[in-house]
Amino acid sequence: MDAKTLPQDDTEVIGGGIPPELKPDVEPAGPLGLTALPRGLELSPLNERRWRNFKANKRGYWSLWIFLVLFVISLFAEFIANDKPIYIHVDGKNYFPVFFTYPDTEFGDDLGTAADYRDPYIQKFLEQHHAIEIWPPIHFSYKTINDRPPSAFPSKPTWLLTKADCDFAAKNGYAQCGNLEMNWLGTDDQGRDVLARLIYGFRISVLFGLILTAVSSVIGIAAGAVQGYFGGWTDLLFQRFIEIWTSVPELYLLLILSSVLAPGFFVLLGILLLFSWVRLVGLVRAEFLRGRNFEYIQAARALGVSNRVIMFRHLLPNAMVATLTFLPFIMSSSVMTLTALDFLGFGLPPGSPSLGELLSQAKANVQAPWLGLTGFFTVALMLSLLIFIGEAVRDAFDPRKTFA
Repeated sequence: MDAKTLPQDDTEVIGGGIPPELKPDVEPAGPLGLTALPRGLELSPLNERRWRNFKANKRGYWSLWIFLVLFVISLFAEFIANDKPIYIHVDGKNYFPVFFTYPDTEFGDDLGTAADYRDPYIQKFLEQHHAIEIWPPIHFSYKTINDRPPSAFPSKPTWLLTKADCDFAAKNGYAQCGNLEMNWLGTDDQGRDVLARLIYGFRISVLFGLILTAVSSVIGIAAGAVQGYFGGWTDLLFQRFIEIWTSVPELYLLLILSSVLAPGFFVLLGILLLFSWVRLVGLVRAEFLRGRNFEYIQAARALGVSNRVIMFRHLLPNAMVATLTFLPFIMSSSVMTLTALDFLGFGLPPGSPSLGELLSQAKANVQAPWLGLTGFFTVALMLSLLIFIGEAVRDAFDPRKTFA
């Protein structure tokens, strides 16, 4: 293989030929120079064109930023919606209840249990001692029950209360309108703040989708790579196993396992992982079947380059181009599966902040439209953003646009 025959542009292998690792403007390594060191942290001309194509899809570009902002905000949910202060300074001492659990004996009580900062006794103690308190904007966590509601649960958003609602609360022993804590989106049927549960539920849904997508993609890519690269009996046996596995009624098995095993985040993650890993196997297998007969792969084999290096250094980058376009759609599917299981009651443990459980409450409480509207628009927004991002990623890796 002569350096004069190497391509001088930045095109990537799509239908065969020389991979980008063989370009002469990078530092070669290995027997044939089949691997290369990255050129710093800057993007290659090819990836720059992909980024420009991604930004050209304005809907997907801004969807990515909106999704990232919402996700980052949800990561700090404890500082936004919590029934514990962020900081307390009293009697010359500093306390950080968001990070640490303090006994109520620190605040004038004698029970010796964990301090409840919404307790009137502790609030009175802090007021008498002129304490400095910094609270989150929302004084409710996802499991905090509003002990001063204006009506029976579920109660409507505080800002929607009318004079008739205030008169009803005064006549029936509920909290008067001048003595209410703000519930921006009302409460659910157990008296928990809907906005707080929404923030925590959004975070757990995104984290669940990210983890499930990442783990299932790693397993699916590895399985597809082994099938496509070795072929023969290895490919045949894997294909027959996948055909049998995918013929199992997934939903029924998920419901059975969820009802038998103790519910939990990682238990549910493991159950869904049993089936989600097969989504990318066929795509990666096809890319490896096509790429294993390229001339530079055959040359590497002849010179004794290990199968592992050939698979994951030279064939996998070509397969990842098509694979990456599927990841946002796989993530949206994972989030929707979690929401559906929570809606049916087979998802996260009872009491966990969940968008599916919020929709289930909306179905059972049609007289409280704020539950249904909140859950529907949140799920719709999340899935729409992921779909728009996926469309932009697809445009970015489209060879007709990349190499135009």
